[in-house]
Amino acid sequence: MNYTTIEKQGISISTIGFGTNAVGGHNLYENLNEEEGKELVRVALNNGVTLIDTADAYGPGRSEELVGEVLQSFPRDQYILATKGARTLNDQGELSINNSPAYLRSACEASLRRLGLDYIDIYYIHFPELGASLEFAVAELVKLKQEGKIRAIGISNVTLEQLKEANSTGDIDVVQLEYNMLNRNIETEILPYCIDHQIAVVAYGPLAFGILGGKYTKELKLDAGDWRNSVDLFKEGNLEANLSKVEKLKEIAAKKDTTVGNLAIAWLLAQKGITAVIPGGKNTNQILENFKASEVTLTAKDLAEIEEII
Repeated sequence: MNYTTIEKQGISISTIGFGTNAVGGHNLYENLNEEEGKELVRVALNNGVTLIDTADAYGPGRSEELVGEVLQSFPRDQYILATKGARTLNDQGELSINNSPAYLRSACEASLRRLGLDYIDIYYIHFPELGASLEFAVAELVKLKQEGKIRAIGISNVTLEQLKEANSTGDIDVVQLEYNMLNRNIETEILPYCIDHQIAVVAYGPLAFGILGGKYTKELKLDAGDWRNSVDLFKEGNLEANLSKVEKLKEIAAKKDTTVGNLAIAWLLAQKGITAVIPGGKNTNQILENFKASEVTLTAKDLAEIEEII
């Protein structure tokens, strides 16, 4: 495993983290086994991963509870815990977005209780709320930081303009965004902004939610309740084109004696401005395989060949 630093706060993290939306995220996945989920967190921590990423929306709340149970068995300096707030259940039982300072404070304190921690290393505003002031929201997180309840301030799923507003006082330390070989939207504006302002970038969805795992075929049919039905990468026409690229990427992966999934993670880590990636996983074999990406080195020639494909 390789390690790096969240520059503005000097927090050391593994370049490959572990995303825990499938650990207790019963509202996202069906038939999750909680004991197996907890074991995945243990496996990650026992194999060099120090960045564990969750959110209060996973479960909702259950992922934090399960992750917190596992963390009690590990020294506090062995892991960096990241979680997210700003999503709340509305009267219809649906998750809505709330960026009010009062709600973010209550959400952070609720996460601390579920996790069983005295402080959270990285606390993200999960989604920006339309019409709400990100400047006021971040100001509340600054107060939480001053109180010792969080160490680094993050924001996720933002546009460039939203990020600029949130960072108007220079307090954003980390931004978490979807980024992978098949979705490179952040490269044009957001990534350069983060580089210029010393903001760490953590990429989620590094395997394009399974497409870059290399096991899907053009006959793939998602279940009606699968949340990926709303993802453009899986839409009819897009999926077929993406899978064609994957077949070509497999040839490069074979030459590097690795998998296309590990090639995808290694490619991300080779991009300027990317601090870490957080693949998930539903079983031990998946997450152990993901961690092997840290052993893959891509040359300039490799990167050029990949660029031609994607």
